[in-house]
Amino acid sequence: MSEHDDLIEVARARINPHRLGDRLFGDVAAALETTTGAIHTGVCIDTGSGTGFCADHAAIASMVTSGEYAIARIVAVWQVDQEGVTVLAPCGRCREFIRQVDDSNIGTTIVLGHGRTAPLRDLQPEWDWPEPEVPASSQ
Repeated sequence: MSEHDDLIEVARARINPHRLGDRLFGDVAAALETTTGAIHTGVCIDTGSGTGFCADHAAIASMVTSGEYAIARIVAVWQVDQEGVTVLAPCGRCREFIRQVDDSNIGTTIVLGHGRTAPLRDLQPEWDWPEPEVPASSQ
């Protein structure tokens, strides 16, 4: 077992697929642990019209609702079949959302698979605003 399998299992247990027409809700779930040790979870909602959200967003919303903002680690999983799940890297929108919730989240451990992690800063290398450039003519 790897160090983050516990969080993967928490997310896996939250998968709750629901089909409505051609849309599928809840087949991706996320779990995060805050820096205080609290666990928050969420599932994706695909509305088909672009107004849905990722499981990572739902878990972060739960965390913020509880008054916390700093994420120690986060994982999202997708139900492949009745038996197994695949760990998913956060999409670009989720990576930016994690970063924007709290400045310290740039160091959040992103679980990328069994035994595989990376800090958010490595997945989002151009995360910091650059210093303003001074035009050569004004030097």
